[in-house]
Amino acid sequence: MKIDIQKFDFKSDKILSSLSAYEKELFLEQTESLSFKKGKLIFYEGGIPTGAFLVESGRAKIYKTGLDGKDQIFYVYKTGDLLGYHALLCDEHYEDSCEALEDCKISFISKTNFEELIHNIPDLNKLLIQNMSHEFGVLVNTITILAQKPLRERLALWLLILHERYDKYQILLPREDLANLIGTARESLGRLLKEFREENLIRIEGRTIHCTETAALLKIASSLYT
Repeated sequence: MKIDIQKFDFKSDKILSSLSAYEKELFLEQTESLSFKKGKLIFYEGGIPTGAFLVESGRAKIYKTGLDGKDQIFYVYKTGDLLGYHALLCDEHYEDSCEALEDCKISFISKTNFEELIHNIPDLNKLLIQNMSHEFGVLVNTITILAQKPLRERLALWLLILHERYDKYQILLPREDLANLIGTARESLGRLLKEFREENLIRIEGRTIHCTETAALLKIASSLYT
């Protein structure tokens, strides 16, 4: 069965874009713009949530550190995504960390302002709950893929997911992070990327990866071998 890439998209950008123009303006009026250099933490696992974050520009990864000290990346956020609100709604510490993959501009909204907006904009509360439910499904799909699919299929799938996250342009993600995403060692990733390149599925230029044959990658990700 062909895999639906959209089932691996948090759709966090739909929260704000689904509001009316007035509600969106009301939301943005309560934010302040912050800058995060590449590699800087936006929030960290175990930290106390002080607000929510809206990506103005750049990309960030969300990950959790295991008992062995190894990080497991779950998602890459891009412009328009709203994040960090889960811990606010649950009134719990952050269960994961978020780090800038590149220089980012972030709109920050404090916990107090966020709670007031939820009260004043009924649709916002509804959208947040809907999106949290959708994200749960995305995480279930992701965990299933990591547990059941062979490495070759996992790489094909994540390249397609990142192809969308990078707006169908070049994927600029450290090899260590890509290996982390698909659950393998960097050396194994290197060998498989070489195979994909030799099969003309991707093009590699320096640190960037271009998905040149998305249809073929989708077949591999869906276990539809020829």
